[in-house]
Amino acid sequence: MSLTNKEKYSFGIGALGKDAICCFVGSFLMFYYTDVLFLSPVFVGTLFFVARIWDAVNDPMMGVIVDNSNFKFGKFRTWLVIGTVLNAIVFVGLFTTFGLQGRALYIYVAVTYILYGMTYTVMDVPYWSWLPNLTSDPRERESVSVIPRFFASVAGFTTGVFGLMFIDKLDGIFGNGDRMAGFTVISIFISVLFLVTIGNTVFQVKEKQTGTQNEKTGFKQIVKILSQNKQLMAYIGLLLSYNLCIQIVNGIIIYYFKYAVGKESLFSIFNLCILAEMGGLILFPRLAGTFGRKKLFAAACALPVAGLIVIAVSGFFAPTSPVFVIIGAGLLKLGSGFELGVVTVSIADVIDYNESLFGTRNESIICSTQTFLMKSSQAVSGLLTGVGLAMVGYQAGQQQQTAMTINGIRIIMIVIPMCFSVLSYFIYSKFYKLEDGLLRTDNKAPKKSYSGKDILA
Repeated sequence: MSLTNKEKYSFGIGALGKDAICCFVGSFLMFYYTDVLFLSPVFVGTLFFVARIWDAVNDPMMGVIVDNSNFKFGKFRTWLVIGTVLNAIVFVGLFTTFGLQGRALYIYVAVTYILYGMTYTVMDVPYWSWLPNLTSDPRERESVSVIPRFFASVAGFTTGVFGLMFIDKLDGIFGNGDRMAGFTVISIFISVLFLVTIGNTVFQVKEKQTGTQNEKTGFKQIVKILSQNKQLMAYIGLLLSYNLCIQIVNGIIIYYFKYAVGKESLFSIFNLCILAEMGGLILFPRLAGTFGRKKLFAAACALPVAGLIVIAVSGFFAPTSPVFVIIGAGLLKLGSGFELGVVTVSIADVIDYNESLFGTRNESIICSTQTFLMKSSQAVSGLLTGVGLAMVGYQAGQQQQTAMTINGIRIIMIVIPMCFSVLSYFIYSKFYKLEDGLLRTDNKAPKKSYSGKDILA
């Protein structure tokens, strides 16, 4: 199977609206809850974490539902439409309080956040499950996979760089200076963008039939996949570790610039460096062909460590200098771009490997782990941020924080993410063996194809 350029970019542009929602939630929801609604950071962090316990069941079950679906409009496209509409509505609800206060507000926040996670799954699982079926050519996959990731980076760039500015401008028009109305209005704009971009994907990209399109999957198959597909387990480990590295930084960085540095505007400059992530994605296909994915993933893990060191050191000697923020964030985001390219192609290899093991592709079940891991990393980072802020004495609404609080914020943002980045590379180099459609049998090069019945287990 091959794709036209129109189909490639029509599919990829769907990630623009989808990830605008994801990035906005990842960057601002914790801040909105603690510094706009003044909810307890411990409550917020705990909510983020507990909601993911439900997702541990909800996400793979959505994968089963998609795999077992057989709609005339296509199983991926049908669920993508349903999930997009539901998630767009709930997303606006996240940033709308309807005047609720006290216990009622806490209950409303908990319900809407759990619903957000569920509806996001309904949309995200079929989207990424569709990607491995767009083309069967491994090299074309490398070029196609960077397109939705590139548009996702554009979404992250736009929300990160201009988010606070748009919130304040819109609040000046519709609100009273507390940023609440600003958050509500911008959530409506993002939801409209979401509906338009996914609509373009759904109607411009044809859903191709595969040999296992109508396979039926049950609970036993889920257990079998998760317990016997060792490459999927390795993929889960390396992706979760790396996501934790990035999401912890994203979750705490606005607090770091606002309180530890005293210059909130550096948050936008930090997110401006998502341009480096986009550059990494553009370079990925050529670099992967030249150096191989393993070396590229090593760079992806080393660059965030270097970037965080630059930010940490400059925080003491030149805390408000945008130059060092750009250098540090640029290194971190460049590494993130390489990682996004590697893991997006790797999930397709894991699906092909699964078909060789069990005779079924189970795209949606496997891709549901990617959705779950993304939300889990956001949840754990939220838990660490919320509980961590409480432990170091953070007081919501106070412009000045204690020295203990500031140093605690530095540790959460610098030290912990660096550890997860190192762990991710360890898992990749030690346990993940799939590369370029082949199964590596040593640390040097792939030795044998895993396609077909003759498989090296």
